[in-house]
Amino acid sequence: MNTPAVTELFFPSPTVSALQLGPLSIRFYALCILAGIVVGVWFTARRLRARGGTTSQTLDIVAWAVPFGIVGGRLYHVITDNQLYFGPGKDPWGALRIWEGGLGIWGAVALGLVGAGIGARRAGLPFAAFADAAAPGLLLAQGLGRWGNWFNNELYGEPTDLPWKLQIHAMNQATGQALTAPDGTPEILGYFQPTFLYESLWCLAAASLLMFLDRRYTLGARSVFALYIAVYTAGRFVFELMRSDPANTILGLRVNTWVSGLLFLAGVALFHRFRSLPRSTAQPAASAEMQRSDASGKETSA
Repeated sequence: MNTPAVTELFFPSPTVSALQLGPLSIRFYALCILAGIVVGVWFTARRLRARGGTTSQTLDIVAWAVPFGIVGGRLYHVITDNQLYFGPGKDPWGALRIWEGGLGIWGAVALGLVGAGIGARRAGLPFAAFADAAAPGLLLAQGLGRWGNWFNNELYGEPTDLPWKLQIHAMNQATGQALTAPDGTPEILGYFQPTFLYESLWCLAAASLLMFLDRRYTLGARSVFALYIAVYTAGRFVFELMRSDPANTILGLRVNTWVSGLLFLAGVALFHRFRSLPRSTAQPAASAEMQRSDASGKETSA
């Protein structure tokens, strides 16, 4: 255990990550995820209406995307951090205890897109319109969801003495309470880089950037979502390099660092490919193609 130096300025962490209401345990991690989903859905519905869609279409798609995303996020976490659940002395059933924390964003996005694709097809909405409308909302949801890591006292970086250093307690995630020293005070592990906070602020800034660029340049279909991938992973790559919690590595780098770097390159390539396309709308693809053909015919006649 690190013994922190006496300091005046630091960013405190909670000593409680859950509330017990009789037999029911309410996890603040789950509440942060839920708050992120609510804000993300609201913002997506607003943007989709601006593209000619409806709130009911957003809700129909989200009803598919969110469950798929949660399953995907948990699967990604369990696969990339399998040492936490499998092996000598480990509890495999812990892989199912999602309320204790552990969602991988790229698993959530990957399977969430599958669910969104199913929902968009059933709602009669072009998938590109929903993806572009949802991109800033996804970032807002991620930014809010990261505060669940704050409640759990997790996802922090290297020890630091910066004025905004994060105080971390030794937590019993099963009970949602900080461990205590013999004198009854919460046990402090040390003071660390608040990487969860950096990522939360990055997500909020990235959402603002996407909305500005989409309004300023009327980005083509799918390019807003491609830009989401590129901008988010640019920050995530840096934050992964800062983190100090145990993780599986490849050639000395965390798995998530590799994933972020590769997805950044993919996002840049996709943005370059899609940026000049017509703007995505809620208009069915076939009808939109007919309008483009009609417009092309009129130009030829002229």
